[in-house]
Formats: sequence, C-alpha cells, structure tokens
Amino acid sequence: MPPPFDNESTSNDVVQGADLTGKTVLITGASGGLGAETARALASVGANVTLAARDIPKVESVAESIRNSGVAGKIEVTALELTSLDSVRGCAKRFLAENDRLDILINNAGLMGCELTRTAEGWELQLATNHIGHFLLTCLLVPALRSAAQARIVNLSSAGHRLGDMDFDDPHFETRDYDKWLAYGQSKTANILFTRELDRRLCARGVRAIAVHPGMIMTELGRHLTPEDVQDLMSRADPEAGRPTFKSIEQGAATSCWVASAAELDNQGGLYCEDCHVAEEKVDGASISGISPHAVNPESALRLWTLSESWVGESFPLD
Repeated sequence: MPPPFDNESTSNDVVQGADLTGKTVLITGASGGLGAETARALASVGANVTLAARDIPKVESVAESIRNSGVAGKIEVTALELTSLDSVRGCAKRFLAENDRLDILINNAGLMGCELTRTAEGWELQLATNHIGHFLLTCLLVPALRSAAQARIVNLSSAGHRLGDMDFDDPHFETRDYDKWLAYGQSKTANILFTRELDRRLCARGVRAIAVHPGMIMTELGRHLTPEDVQDLMSRADPEAGRPTFKSIEQGAATSCWVASAAELDNQGGLYCEDCHVAEEKVDGASISGISPHAVNPESALRLWTLSESWVGESFPLD
C-alpha cells in the first residue's frame, strides 16, 4: 500500500516510487512557484516537461535550474499568455507540431484577488486567466491527450470556489458591482465545472480530468494582494482541520504531483482533490475543506462549456 499523504506531504514525498519515464507533461504558469516545483518533481521521476509561461527569460531560468538539479526528464519551454487567444492557439499549435502525445496536462497558472481589469475582449481578468484561456488550450490539445494511452488533466482550483458560484447573467461584472473575491471564487468554481464536463466528455477515450486545491501558499498567484488581503486569508484558515495557515511551495505542489502520478487514480476523474486525497462534498458551507455543491452541478457545467465555446469562438464537442 502507498504511504498515507496529508496536508504536510511534499512533492518529493508523493512522487517517491513513481516512474514517469517517457511521459510528456505540459504545465502552465511554470515560471515560478507551484508550477516550477511541480515541473521539477515530475521531471525527477522521468517525465519530459514543457514549461509554459508568458515571461520567457524567467521561465528559461527556471528550466535551466531544473536541468541543473539532475532530473531524469527533459525540460522544454514555450510561450503562453492565457489572456491572449492568439497566444493560446500559438502555444497549442507549437506543442502539437513537436509532440505526438500529451500524457499529463497541468493547468496551473492563475490570478487571485486583483482589482477590476478587463482583457481586450472586455472579459474580467480573473475569469479570463483562470478559466477561459485554459479552456481553449485544453480543448486544442485534446488530439495529443487522446493519443496517450491514459492521459490526465489536472486543473488547479481552490477552496476559494466557495466564495462565488458562476453568475451566468453577468459573469464579467458588466452590470453588478465588482468584488474581487466574488470574481476569484467564480473563476475557481469555473475550474471545477470545466473539470466535470471535460471528464464526462473524454472519459470514454481514456482521458480523465481532476480538479485540485493546492492549499494556501504565498506565490505569485497573490501578487495583487494587499497586506490586508493576506491577513484576511489567514483568518479564513481552519485550525480545527489540522491544516497550517500557509503551506510551503513543496507542500502546495504535492496534491498536483499526486494527482498527476498516483496509480490509485487510474481510470478516475471528475474529482476534486485536496491535501493529497479525494475531497468529499462540504457538510459545512463555511468550511474551507471539501467541495461546494454549486461546483458539481451538471447543468451548470454544461452551460459553462457552451458559454466558453461562444467566448473563444470555437466549438469543441469532443464526446
């Protein structure tokens, strides 16, 4: 039996004993923080990892550092700006031209708690970055995922999904007052709904999708946060659940690495995982553990898929 993992487990702990030799991995937001650590850990057990990020000099530096750490897998770099559909399409096109399959896709990049900002299309920035860009990238990479014997898609969500359901009438805050935490919660709910519908459409083809809550970690995800925001996040911790207020980078990357590599998750999907285990539905709406009922609503998942297709101007039936 594998060792029990928990909120204190690290990326090294969970990949110990795994063999990803020859597996192809793409990780978004890999120029630092969780993305860089996830890449290092998976490459250490043989995976060939492509680091996707918008800051090429920075991600190149990360790539060189990982190579110099003596990992077994190859490390490549590609440009990706999730708020630009042209950039997303370019990234997918390059990857498909250079790789015949994709075993593991980790949609790690994200944005949290920024003031109201809009993309060129007028989309609210957190929803655009956390969901829409990843929706398009994932759907474009489906041919490579299908070519893998058993592919996994890991979508980073957050316990913050409890802060906001999808507002299908005004997802981009065009008529309602903007609240950065409500917007963040909506985007993280979108990550889970996308995971559920994606898994439903692809499971028969051997591609499974799982959503992940990494925990509370101070990374570039929170680069827009004020000191007051940080204190607010600390106050949302749940000491009775035995979790630390903040995790280290290595602990934060552990659940993504576990979902990407754990044999016990073969042929499983549509899940929400936290602290290196599959989470259950919340019994207390205020708790930061577990998954909120609104994030597993199948009608909402299908509605979001259809709306996302309209946003990116492309249809992806997949099933």
